[in-house]
Amino acid sequence: MSKELHTPKTLQTAILYFADPKNCAEYMVTLRWPDGVIKCPRCGSDNVEYLPNARIYKCYEKHTQVKFSLKVGTIFEDSPISLSKWLPVMWMLSNCKNGISSYEIHRAMGVTQKTAWFMLQRARLAMRGDGGKLEGQVEADETFVGGKTTNMHRRSKRKLQATNDGNWGKAVVLGLLEREGHVRAAVAPTRKHYEIQKHLTANVAPGSTLYTDEYDAYKSLPKEFTHEVINKLNAYVNGRIHVNGMENFWSLLKRSLKGTYVSVDPVHLQAYVDEQVFRFNNRKDENEDPLTDGDRFDAVMSKIVGKRITYAELIGKANPALLGSTETAGPGQEA
Repeated sequence: MSKELHTPKTLQTAILYFADPKNCAEYMVTLRWPDGVIKCPRCGSDNVEYLPNARIYKCYEKHTQVKFSLKVGTIFEDSPISLSKWLPVMWMLSNCKNGISSYEIHRAMGVTQKTAWFMLQRARLAMRGDGGKLEGQVEADETFVGGKTTNMHRRSKRKLQATNDGNWGKAVVLGLLEREGHVRAAVAPTRKHYEIQKHLTANVAPGSTLYTDEYDAYKSLPKEFTHEVINKLNAYVNGRIHVNGMENFWSLLKRSLKGTYVSVDPVHLQAYVDEQVFRFNNRKDENEDPLTDGDRFDAVMSKIVGKRITYAELIGKANPALLGSTETAGPGQEA
């Protein structure tokens, strides 16, 4: 018989509840093994025993690394930070509408800023979206993320004009919003038609109706989609034809980037986009009822298993392809 998760209702009660290691352990066990049968995350055997003095488990099957903690096999693996600090951080990131910076975590949790940044990046990995395609009525739009050209020195402007790729030195984010549903957003190298069409065909089911603005890249969409266009020079809404839903998401994303994180390295931008997508998609349940903070916390915690990233991978030294760039970027890129 499956156990039910005992989840606090507010941040205050969450901090108090998870301050007890026993409550942390009970929550993690119920989350990972709802039937109450603890299994080795390395071999799947239930022939395990709890070692109370060490507060870890031991698997009696024959394989290397027979001892394991509740963190093994999750985004928390090999972290020296206790679950009593990890779980409130997960709570805050999943529920703070404009995000929470590494410096705030550094001050609130008593860890270094570098550690706090690594913790948040691991948490964002758990927030990464799942597969599946959007369908029905879908809005498509794109946006630039970066400093304003009006604030640049004229020499910087001339340099951009000389090597202009259409992005003006900014990062491009492509977005899709299913009406009364979920949003998808991905960082792209450009907003030219081949990138936009690749994003559309990968994330939108054939037969869907696409609503876009008058941008040229949307003029040659595959015939499998019904295409409706709103000309923003004339009006922002024409009945059901508009992209105001995506514009709303862009405002939320840029509010967190400009107001909370201040400066985000383009190498890590996708993680911050995933964070905002997660919160946007977990505002309501399938019945359109609002989700509570505890519901969002459970939602992100349900995705921590089977995901792992090391610090070397994160800054691009171990596997630059994982970040989609050969650049390296460490912590301290946000306020």
